[in-house]
Amino acid sequence: MKFHSRCLVAALSAALLLSGCGEEKTSEGQKESVTFASQDAFPSTYSVTQSRPVVIRGATLLTGTDEKMDSADLLLTDGVITGIGEGLEAPGDALEIDGSGKWVTPGIIDVHSHLGDYPAPAIESSQDGNEMTSPNTAEVWAEHSVWTQDPQFALALAGGVTTLQILPGSANLFGGRGVTLKNVPARRVQDMKFPGAPYGLKMACGENPKRVYGSKGTAPSTRMGNVAGYRKAWIAAANYKKKWDDYGKNGGDKPERNLELETLAGVLDGEILVHNHCYRGEEMAIMMDIAREFDFQVSTFHHAVEAYKVADLLAENNVCAAVWADWWGFKHEAYDMTQANLAILDQAEACAMIHSDSAVGIQHLNEEVAKAMTAGRRAGFDIPPEHAVGWMTLNPAKALGVAEKTGSLEKGKMADVVVWSGNPFSVYSKAEKVFIDGELMYDRDDPTRQPRTDFELGILDAEGERL
Repeated sequence: MKFHSRCLVAALSAALLLSGCGEEKTSEGQKESVTFASQDAFPSTYSVTQSRPVVIRGATLLTGTDEKMDSADLLLTDGVITGIGEGLEAPGDALEIDGSGKWVTPGIIDVHSHLGDYPAPAIESSQDGNEMTSPNTAEVWAEHSVWTQDPQFALALAGGVTTLQILPGSANLFGGRGVTLKNVPARRVQDMKFPGAPYGLKMACGENPKRVYGSKGTAPSTRMGNVAGYRKAWIAAANYKKKWDDYGKNGGDKPERNLELETLAGVLDGEILVHNHCYRGEEMAIMMDIAREFDFQVSTFHHAVEAYKVADLLAENNVCAAVWADWWGFKHEAYDMTQANLAILDQAEACAMIHSDSAVGIQHLNEEVAKAMTAGRRAGFDIPPEHAVGWMTLNPAKALGVAEKTGSLEKGKMADVVVWSGNPFSVYSKAEKVFIDGELMYDRDDPTRQPRTDFELGILDAEGERL
């Protein structure tokens, strides 16, 4: 990609290029640890160096932690947030940004995207997000389909999106591993992989798996067939994990690797997070029962149109819900919705957030939050902007397992920051500047700070006009 920033890709040592099942030895030579996800053959090589410190002065800050700060400063140094308050001192070489009349939020995080796997232009030969060959394709990884030249990444960046999870599609009971990316220009997907972010496992319940495979005359063809398929797979994964655990403790013959079961065992080991496409309330309850049976945790139900019906169960089980503001009714299981869905979940103290599942929707998730906030207020809930901003920042960071690193404006966190022209929940406001790890990745007023993919070169001139 062609972009004028100091994005440095660091090569990791060969020692990190380990298999999905690694092992360590004690001084006595006994094997003691086995991992199914942490040490993998495709490590992150992401690195961004901040070219100079940045101070944003006199802006309205929505921190993502239920706090609104008026006329405050924000200092970004060495890729992290190092100061927040009034009258901050900044290094002499700092980039000074006048935040008067501006609003500042953490970078937007989308937990459900298919960018790169379903890139633009949307032609059949590049649609690589759904491996519809078996109800269980836990062995496939979404990152291996990501086309980094997808021009939709830059469009999402212009909407303030700094981090996003790319997921496989929802045709299968187990669709495969998802990957969390930083939204930066890159030659290869490893250069975008969020360092240290856990993998996700895409699962799907409801209509999609039973329709796809029922139409082929194979199982599953019913919802009860779906559940039987999950349970069979988890039984196999538990047995596979036990073999590796026994090998790790006692040695002996090394078990044969199985990529499908390796991913599922990673969930049972707590290394991989479950992201579950699920619309209906009673099906979410069933999936939580399955998780309890096999002793794993569901991170997030996606789409979750009927989540409001089981909001208390989600809160009790520490399960998040990623929803739309008003996208519904396009099939039967998506029909029984309320626009106050997100607000009801939030009031029940469940972890709730907005998501896109759309290359267009990802460009204006701030407006989607605004719609959900307005619907909640209409339903009688008091929802200020400083609380609602967490629906697109800190809560999705929690769902992705990266909340200790990003998702809020706090000292020590990644300097993923958006400067808005005004209140981000106004349709008149735009993302003016977007920082990722403190580096200015997008500037609405500077064409040299507006990434364009190599794919677009020769199609658009420097001003964005078609040649």
